Amino acid sequence: MILETQRLFLREMTPSDLDALLLVLGDAESMRYYPKPFDRETVQNWIDRHCRNYAQHGLGLWAMVLKATGEVIGDCGLVWQEVEGHQELEIGYHVRRDQQMLGYATEVASACQDYAFNILGCDRVISLIRPENIPSRRVAQKNGLKVVQETLWRDIPHYIYAVQRSESKFFTTSNFSEVEKSKFQV
Repeated sequence: MILETQRLFLREMTPSDLDALLLVLGDAESMRYYPKPFDRETVQNWIDRHCRNYAQHGLGLWAMVLKATGEVIGDCGLVWQEVEGHQELEIGYHVRRDQQMLGYATEVASACQDYAFNILGCDRVISLIRPENIPSRRVAQKNGLKVVQETLWRDIPHYIYAVQRSESKFFTTSNFSEVEKSKFQV
């Protein structure tokens, strides 16, 4: 387990998460802000990519698991992205359609922000969000991120939402142990 919130925990994705993540990433409605929904092979590549990120960077998007049932309902985490020639740490999330609008994305995204600032020691985190993606924009805003720029990212218009550590409501005392803090160095 990487992170735990009141209702969820995040853990590394595994190949056994393929079917559960296909329900999220393969759903046309949930993926309407992407060029197209993912097929089975693309979801497998997605899992493989994040497993490589864990090995290389100690982070990535993690499987989002409901504590009450143990069910994988999406992913959320921290990913290094190149944005306008700079490496930025992005908070990203995808939630299965029947689990949306229940506050899960806000809950785990806030835990990821806390992790980025208090464990990794980052000075800033971002979220790349399409202007028409109102639900994701609300998640970012609830967690204190603000639009700082408009950009063409992968040839698609995006807002760059960002928050500095000094401005974050999550940069206080951490909920992480010294052992957990020692696992990751940025």
